Formats: sequence, C-alpha cells, structure tokens
Amino acid sequence: MESVIKTATVSELKDELQSVPPAQVLALCLRLAKFKKENKELLTYLLFEAHDLPGYMEAVKREIDRLFSEINSSNIYFAKKTIQKILSITNKHIRYTGSKHAETELLLYFCISLKASGIPIKKSTALINLLANQIKKIEKSLAFLHEDLQYDYIKAFEQLKAN
Repeated sequence: MESVIKTATVSELKDELQSVPPAQVLALCLRLAKFKKENKELLTYLLFEAHDLPGYMEAVKREIDRLFSEINSSNIYFAKKTIQKILSITNKHIRYTGSKHAETELLLYFCISLKASGIPIKKSTALINLLANQIKKIEKSLAFLHEDLQYDYIKAFEQLKAN
C-alpha cells in the first residue's frame, strides 16, 4: 500500500526551514531527536563531536576494537553476523561525518581489523564478498582525497590487498 502523504525533498525542506523562526527550528530538532535513536546520535555528533574529526575517528576505532574482541568465533555463521553488525555501525559513523577522509580511514581500519581477527574469512563466501566490497569502497573514497592523504592511505591499502 502506497503512502498518501508525499515526503518533501531536501530542497523543499531547506526552503521551508528558512522561513521558520529559530525557536521553532529548535523545537523541530528536539522532536526529531526524540523520534528516532539515529537522529539523536547524528545530532550528538554534529553538536559535540564534529569539531574534532580525528578524535571522533579514534573513538569509532576503539568501538570497532571492542566489538571485534567480543566476536563469537566458534561458529563462522555467528562471526559473520557480528562482522556485518560491526560494518553497519562503522558505516553509520561514516555517514554522520560525511567525510571521505573518515570513510577511507574507518573502512581501512575495519578491513585490517577483520583480517587480523583470525576469523577464517575464506570459509565464508559472504565474508569474502563483504571484504571485497569494502576494498572497492576504499578505492573509490581514496580518489576524493588530497594527494598527501592519498599517499599515506595507499600504502596501508596496498598492504591490505596484498594480505
């Protein structure tokens, strides 16, 4: 069943928000934050973390490390499900930053952590494909970075592909 209510485009929302008084914009933001956890997380990032991208990326890396340390590696199925969850969380934080630099660094970190985890990736087609897709995403995001940053990441990227 199709919805009767048409969702506004981002451009339409922007135009409408420009005509709304600041107090009402504040109320709308708070209502959004109450409505969905991800909205609150994004607002938290924008208000408290966005000014320190390197610090935020380090916190995300610590979270990735913690999650990898909790993987149940006794069964490849359970390991795969947890790895997919870790990737989903990593991608959520990448979306919050909206930064190709963060995307490159965090996906590289995820892939290196996955390979270092000792999980037999080659026993699962899903994990082989997951890793291959992340390597493609890293390759694409690398192209958007400044040459100096590219140089640093390309070394780590080549090492990742070689192993």
